[in-house]
Amino acid sequence: MVRTVLTDAQWAKMEPHCLGKRSDPGRSGTDNRLFLEAVLWKARTNSPWRDLPEEFGDWNTVFKRFDYWSERGVFEKLFEAVSDDPDMEYAMVDATIVPVHRHGHGAKGGLKIRRSANRKVAGPRKSLH
Repeated sequence: MVRTVLTDAQWAKMEPHCLGKRSDPGRSGTDNRLFLEAVLWKARTNSPWRDLPEEFGDWNTVFKRFDYWSERGVFEKLFEAVSDDPDMEYAMVDATIVPVHRHGHGAKGGLKIRRSANRKVAGPRKSLH
């Protein structure tokens, strides 16, 4: 069993801001609290989505739902709802603490192969066969 982190009080503040409630038109989420626990597990462990424990459901389904909620600004509303709770400070993530991939800040990408020595000094090329 995966350890959960949301208290009932925290969930009560967050639940009204979730998408897919019974009162919402269209499809409803099967378990918004379990989904949020999955997202918090991902944030705590910094593991790939594919490593999401089975107790949270199919990793790809959870990821797609995460992406959908992110596009609609749901997480901002959720974190605003619990921002006064000191126990949720670990979940408050901003750009000052998230490492950026090298492509994210304009670094030149790609593998650069450089010769380690002058060809004349190194001698003739050796075949790998």
